[in-house]
Amino acid sequence: MIELTKEYIENLKGIISEKDDAKIKETLDELYPADIAELYQELNLQEAIYLYLLMDGEKAADVLMELDEEDRHKLLKELPNELIAKRFVDNMETDDAVDLMRELDEDTQEEILSHIEDVEQAGDIVDLLKYDEDTAGGLMGTEMIVVNENWSMPKCIDEMRKQAEDMDEIYYVYVVDDDERLRGVLQLQKLITNPSVSKIKHVMKKDPISVRDSDSIEEVTETIEKYDLVALPVVDSIGRLVGRITIDDVMDEVREQHERDYQLASGISQDVETSDNVFTQTAARLPWLLIGMIGGIGNSLILGNFEGNFAVNPKMALFIPLIGGTGGNVGIQSSAIVVQGLANNSLKEGNIVPQILKEAVVSLINASIISLVVFIYNFFMLGDRAITASVSLSLFAVVMFASIFGTLVPMTLDKLKIDPALATGPFITITNDIIGMMIYMFISSTLAG
Repeated sequence: MIELTKEYIENLKGIISEKDDAKIKETLDELYPADIAELYQELNLQEAIYLYLLMDGEKAADVLMELDEEDRHKLLKELPNELIAKRFVDNMETDDAVDLMRELDEDTQEEILSHIEDVEQAGDIVDLLKYDEDTAGGLMGTEMIVVNENWSMPKCIDEMRKQAEDMDEIYYVYVVDDDERLRGVLQLQKLITNPSVSKIKHVMKKDPISVRDSDSIEEVTETIEKYDLVALPVVDSIGRLVGRITIDDVMDEVREQHERDYQLASGISQDVETSDNVFTQTAARLPWLLIGMIGGIGNSLILGNFEGNFAVNPKMALFIPLIGGTGGNVGIQSSAIVVQGLANNSLKEGNIVPQILKEAVVSLINASIISLVVFIYNFFMLGDRAITASVSLSLFAVVMFASIFGTLVPMTLDKLKIDPALATGPFITITNDIIGMMIYMFISSTLAG
């Protein structure tokens, strides 16, 4: 693997400026597509286009899909649609081609498809574009080795050899019946040990794991993870084999989902990148900042109603950050555990009540320890019994509330088909902060009265 040092990049730029095509091709042959995509950040648009036109079709297509979406758009805008079709789309697997086409407007899609010479490939792309992109159908590709269950092994091998010529990777050999319904998987071991079997249905592995084309990406991910698969066949509503999903496609989707969840949990309302413009980043961040501001105003109104308490005992104000911060932290911890359970499907309807009871016990232990530690500290450092009691009782109540609230909210959001990752961010923090202040003020005023 070549390290893309500053010196290496400067040397490459020098070769580009000299228009030394042979030297550039030799350099590009040494690099992986991901490395070349990384170089894009160091080149201007014209230099990048120059490199792309020197690469062979398959490598150029791979590099294009490694780029960030925004960088890909900038590059494609400078290229004619016919070139995009013949240099990129023609050399892509159908799932990658569909991902690329989804980023373009309908007119551009139609023009690019009209320039694709392989009519069958163009038809596959059109068919796949009809699927929702969040389903197995929207994620699958159509490149796969398919044989008929009634073929003999010699014929099967001959057909496999023909189909393999147009494929980069072969994961499984799928077996279908005369109606194209998935019946089994032909294992390599059977291929070698039964070279002359009359019908491969006698040696295939029957009833393979599969998913429906309408299944969600989450269901696809769970299936691949549960059964340790590197590829997964996709069937339609009547069991016909329509495509396959590979593990690298799933990992890309999982990574993107984790990025979305992390940003949502951080109070960013839409998917943004560091390369996005100021307006996009502001629009993504501002909504939750405004909500947080409203929450802060709400807190100030609550505290304002108890201004007399602070006048009598100013030391009460010292513990406002402790109450608010502890409630927020506890709520985020509880919600994070639940969101993780919902994501990996370990938290199901049958164990929701046990999870709530478990969280109640955990919160009871945590609340007892935290309130006891604060009680001991205040008892010896402040010597004020009213504050000591009110702060400890408030902490106990806030931790209990935040734990249960943090557990129930993501479950409720999941039931409402709202991304539960929302519960691990500002929503929990703001709510717990406000409720925590109300609890603290109520207990303090009660004990003071």
